[in-house]
Amino acid sequence: MMMAAISVFWQRKLHLVEVRTGSLLAVGSIVGGIAGYSLFQAIRAAAQQDALVGMVQAILLGLVTLLTLVYSAFLRSRLRSYEVAACIAIGCLMGLLSSFLGIGGGPINLAILYFAFSMTTKKAAANSLYIILCSQLANLVTYLVRGTVPAFPWPYLLIMAAAGFLGGMLGTRINRRISEKTPERLFSGLLAVIVLICVYNALRFAL
Repeated sequence: MMMAAISVFWQRKLHLVEVRTGSLLAVGSIVGGIAGYSLFQAIRAAAQQDALVGMVQAILLGLVTLLTLVYSAFLRSRLRSYEVAACIAIGCLMGLLSSFLGIGGGPINLAILYFAFSMTTKKAAANSLYIILCSQLANLVTYLVRGTVPAFPWPYLLIMAAAGFLGGMLGTRINRRISEKTPERLFSGLLAVIVLICVYNALRFAL
C-alpha cells in the first residue's frame, strides 16, 4: 500500500491520475470486490474441493490474461475505444474479476482503462494504482473495524513499508525516463508469463 501511495502521489503531480474518474471506478471496484469475494466463498462451499476451485480460478485467470494480452498487443490500435459514463459499473466489473480470481487487479484494470477511456499505458498504470490504493484502504478499514487484523511482527511491517516507499520512488523515476513503448512491451511480457503460470497451476490442481 505504501508503494501505491507514493507512486500515486508523484503520478498525480505529473497529471497522469484522473481523480474523478479513478474515484468512481474505485467505488465500483470496492463494491465489485465484495461481490466477487462472496461469489468465491459460495462456489467454494458448494464445490467443497479447494483443488477444483483453484483449477477453475487458474483457468479463468489464464483466459482473462490471454484475452488481455491479445487485445493489448494486437487489437488495441484497431478497435474503437468508448468514453463510458457508467464508471461505477466498470469499476464493479474490475473488482468482481479481481476478487474472484484472487489477484490485485492490475492487468485487468489496464485493459479496461485502455478500452473504456482511451488512456495511454503510463496513464492507465497510474490510474490503476490509484484504484488499487483506494481498494486497499477500504480493506484495511474493514479489517480494523472487524478486528480481524492477524498478528504480525511490527519490524516486518516497518521494513515492508520502507521497501514500498523506496520502490515507489524508484519506479516513478524510471517511469519518467522511459518511452511509452517500453511499459507496453514489459506489460505484454508480464501477461505472457502470467498465462504460463496459470497453465501450470491448472495442471497442478488437475493432477
